[in-house]
Amino acid sequence: MTPVKSRPIDKFDRRRDELAESALLTLGELGYARASLREIAGNSPFSHGVVHYYFQDKLELVIYSVRYYKARCVTRYDAVVRDSTSPDELIEAFAEKLAQTIRAEAPMHRLWYDLRTQSMFEEPLRDAITEIDATLEAMIWRVVDRYATLTGAPPSVPASTAYAMLDGLFQQALLAYTAAGETVLDGLAAQVRIVLPLMVR
Repeated sequence: MTPVKSRPIDKFDRRRDELAESALLTLGELGYARASLREIAGNSPFSHGVVHYYFQDKLELVIYSVRYYKARCVTRYDAVVRDSTSPDELIEAFAEKLAQTIRAEAPMHRLWYDLRTQSMFEEPLRDAITEIDATLEAMIWRVVDRYATLTGAPPSVPASTAYAMLDGLFQQALLAYTAAGETVLDGLAAQVRIVLPLMVR
């Protein structure tokens, strides 16, 4: 049997994904403002010319990279939703997963909050950030909705409020973790145990 050849577009998209993976490392370390396209290329296996061939400018690369990363994140809590069989089990699994993602991917989360703030000042970022934010809100709502089902009580807040509350806790924990390390994550779990039950009647 003759092997199926990749279409040129597949190769193009694969290379853009590889560039996104590489760019995220530099962006996560330096932040949006400090990471130039040349510096991103310099910290990757790819030349500045190659990066510029696949992306018109830093903004296009950043938007693509963050979309690429967040597309993998939005299913992060689906196993918690699927496997939890009681309200307490869901709270504990969700709290542990929140802490785990801070431990494993703190630079990426710092980059996300950096870009979300930047989008208030840079209009070209705004549509992409708003779109990604909506997918994250839906991700959190799946957790809250499952918790409500397990408790037998309806949600007491809309999806946007639930997202704002839990995202606020997560951002605070991320900031504290950046400064103080592992010890702060127990506090995040304790806050989740308090806040999630407030989201149902």
